[in-house]
Amino acid sequence: MTKPQPEVTPNTWEFLRDAMIKPTGFREYDARWKYPEEINLPGMTALGLGLGTQMIRRGIAPVIAVGNDYRDYSLAIKNALMLGLMQAGIKVKDIGPAVSPMAYFAQFHLDVPAVAMVTASHNPNGWTGVKMGFDRPLTHGPDEMGELRDIVLRGEGERREGGSYEFVEGVKEAYLDDLVGDFKMSRPLKVVCATGNGTASAFAPEIFERIGVEVVPSHNTLDYTFPHYNPNPEALEMLHDMSDSVKASGADLALGFDGDGDRCGVVDDEGEEIFADKVGVIMARDLSKIYPNATFVADVKSTGLYASDPELLKNGVKADYWKTGHSHMKRRVKEIGALAGFEKSGHYFLAEPIGRGYDCGMRVAVEVCKMLDRNPDMKMSDLRKALPKTWATPTMSPYASDTEKYDILARLVDKLVAKHAAGETVAGRAIQDVVTVNGARVILDNGSWGLVRASSNTPNLVVVCESSESEAEMRAIFADIDDVIRTEPGVGDYDQTI
Repeated sequence: MTKPQPEVTPNTWEFLRDAMIKPTGFREYDARWKYPEEINLPGMTALGLGLGTQMIRRGIAPVIAVGNDYRDYSLAIKNALMLGLMQAGIKVKDIGPAVSPMAYFAQFHLDVPAVAMVTASHNPNGWTGVKMGFDRPLTHGPDEMGELRDIVLRGEGERREGGSYEFVEGVKEAYLDDLVGDFKMSRPLKVVCATGNGTASAFAPEIFERIGVEVVPSHNTLDYTFPHYNPNPEALEMLHDMSDSVKASGADLALGFDGDGDRCGVVDDEGEEIFADKVGVIMARDLSKIYPNATFVADVKSTGLYASDPELLKNGVKADYWKTGHSHMKRRVKEIGALAGFEKSGHYFLAEPIGRGYDCGMRVAVEVCKMLDRNPDMKMSDLRKALPKTWATPTMSPYASDTEKYDILARLVDKLVAKHAAGETVAGRAIQDVVTVNGARVILDNGSWGLVRASSNTPNLVVVCESSESEAEMRAIFADIDDVIRTEPGVGDYDQTI
C-alpha cells in the first residue's frame, strides 16, 4: 500500500481517493482524530489494513469483532475500517451499534481474539477513533499503538486473501443478559439514568428496569446531535444536570454514562457529585468485606484514600497506584491479579469473579445497585459521608499542543523533582515524595497531593489536587502547582478551574 499523507486538501479528487491520516491521532492506548480534518475514509481503510496486518504479524487468528458508537458518521467510518480489515484477510464479525464494553464482551461471547470499536469515546462530535485489542480483556497500549502507527504510516499494510464479512445478531441481548443475570433488587431504589442522548441510551434504562430499579429518565432518547450536552460524566455540566434531576425527582442517586458507555458517574441522594475515585473507595470498602485482602489498582489522578482509609486497611486491602489510561489500568489489573481497578475519569475495571476485567459503565451501575442492596439501611450519601473527608479538584485540563505536551511535561516533572530536592514547600508544607510513574504526583507530608500529567487523548495537560486537611489547602496546592506550570509558555487556558 502507498503511505498515507498527513494532509490532503478537502473537496478535491485526491481527498476521496488517497488516504490521509494525521500522525498525532495514534495515542497511548487508542486512536483519536477529528473527522474529516485529520483522517478521511480512505485513511480509515488504511488503518484497517494496518490493524489486520498487525494481527497477522503477531500470529493472531484472523477474526475480529467490530462495533460502532451512535454518531451520525460512525457507520461510514466503521465500514471503511472493515474494508481495510477484509483487504488484510481478516474475517470481520460486525456486531452493529454498541457501547465499547459490548464490543469487549463480544470477544468473549463470540470467542474471537480481536476487537475494534469505532468510537470517539467522550470526545465531542467532530471526533472519531478506534479502541482495539488482541489479548482479551486488554486493549492496545503504547507498544501496540506504536507498532500499529509504524505499519500504517510507513505503508506496510499487506493485502491477503480470505477476508470476509458477517453481521452477527443477538450480541446486545447476550450482553444485557450477562450484566443482569438473575439479580433483582430487594429494596426499592429510584435512579436518575443519565445518558446525554449517547449510545448508552439504548442500554442503561433497560438494565435498570430488569433489575427492579425505578428509572427517572434523563436525556435517554438517542440523538447524535447531543442537544443538551456532550455525554461525559467527568464534566461538571453533566454532573450538575444529574444533581438537579436527583433533587427534582427525589431519586436515591443518579448514574450517568459517557458517549460509548465505558464510564460511569455518580451523584448521591443529596445531589452531591461524587468523583469516581471516591466512588471506587466506597465500592472497595464494600467489596473488601466480601473479598478480604484484595488488591485494588488506582490511577495516579485518584484519591490517596486507597492507601490510607482505615476501613480498607482493616480489611487487608493492598493499594497499587498506576498509570492513567484504560489500557494501562486493564493491563495492570490483569498482571497483578487485582480484584478491581478504579480511575478518576470513571473507568472501572472489575475483574473475576465480578466482571471480566474490562471497563464497563453498565457493569459498574449494576454493581452500585447491588452494593446498595447489600446495605439496605444506607443511602448513597451515608456511604459517602462514612469516608474520611478530603477536598479534591475536578480534573482540570490546560491546553498544550499534541506535538509539544510531552516535552512540556518532561520539563515540568524536572522542575517539580528539583523543588523536592531543594527542600522547597508546596502550600507551605514539606514535599514528602514526587511519584513520576505517570507525570508528577507531588505528595506532601500530610498525604495531600497535586498532580500534573499529559492527556493521552487531547491536546492538554491534566491537573488534579487533593487535600486531606481543607479546601483552602487544596486551593493553595493548585496555586503552587499552577505557578510551576505557568513557567511554560506553551501551556494555555484551562477547560475548567476551581
